[in-house]
Amino acid sequence: MSDGTNTIHLASYRGQVVVLNFWASWCAPCIEELPSLLRLHHDDPNLTILAVSIDEDPDQYSRFIRNRHVDLITVRDPHQMAASLFRTDMWPETYVIDRRGIIRRKFVGATDWSDPEIRNYLKSL
Repeated sequence: MSDGTNTIHLASYRGQVVVLNFWASWCAPCIEELPSLLRLHHDDPNLTILAVSIDEDPDQYSRFIRNRHVDLITVRDPHQMAASLFRTDMWPETYVIDRRGIIRRKFVGATDWSDPEIRNYLKSL
């Protein structure tokens, strides 16, 4: 997946636990979960979090990233090509992928990434 500025090759993250998050800047549940996702990113630098936005407007997307101080690896996918590969049609939708590249869990809707149960689960992979 490439948006001309950023490129994500999921296969290049093999050997790492990956949290793959599909979102949009206009999505209220996405905005709701963002603070805890950013905290997770800062608390566990060994965890790879990839954020794929379905925003169509590149300026709106860029403003959102800048204004919300999003420092995750992000890419804009306005045609939802990556989302369609995962059969994703709800926002946010997040996949936890283990070190071997196997999807281990799927979260639909806003998730509290600060939840100790989720944090322990991620550490167990």
